[in-house]
Amino acid sequence: MKQLPLRLGPGPAQSFDSFIAGSNAAVLAALRAPQDATTLYLWGPAGSGKSHLLRACASELQAGGRRPAAFDAAQPLPWPWDDACRLLLLDGCEAYDAPRQHAAFALFVEAATAGVPVVAAGRLPPVDLPLREDLRTRLGSGPVFQLAPLSEAESRGALQREAARRGIALSDEVVGYLLTRFARDLGSLMALLDALDEFSLAEKRSVTVPLLRQMLAQPPIREPAA
Repeated sequence: MKQLPLRLGPGPAQSFDSFIAGSNAAVLAALRAPQDATTLYLWGPAGSGKSHLLRACASELQAGGRRPAAFDAAQPLPWPWDDACRLLLLDGCEAYDAPRQHAAFALFVEAATAGVPVVAAGRLPPVDLPLREDLRTRLGSGPVFQLAPLSEAESRGALQREAARRGIALSDEVVGYLLTRFARDLGSLMALLDALDEFSLAEKRSVTVPLLRQMLAQPPIREPAA
């Protein structure tokens, strides 16, 4: 079995500047200047950039010497409130179980008392979230933005810019192959670019459609049984 080398370069930072806005310019403008004690909610399918934008909010706040508090559905309880918090971030809201719904509502109360803005995200709009009514009401109490998917031209440009950042020559033929045969959300495309980058390094070959087909024909690597 051939061992794939580690990619040496760091991944792109999840910042506002690295987010491909496309038709979502209004979302970026709202996130860059959140108002005190308001809630801003983002929704869209997996890979639409919700978590990227929440992490960008956290990074920008930290760069200014302030502290965010961030929670998602996979994070174990308890979810304590920090009096130094200046922004509350809640991700994956559609997957909150009953204890996490209770914790999220308690955080909302603390944030409102302290005048701290909340930015939340989920795959569904607030009205459709399978959550307790008081939490759904809080999530939908401010501006709600649906993240629009990138157009083909925007996806093509994003792929080629990221490939250039890594030093990969990505031809129009390869980009077209990727965009017509795979999910177009940016998360999926960047994951595929990660794999293609590593495979081309392992094969010591430039990135071409035949190389891409060869990579896809490889059997998946299975973890050994425990």
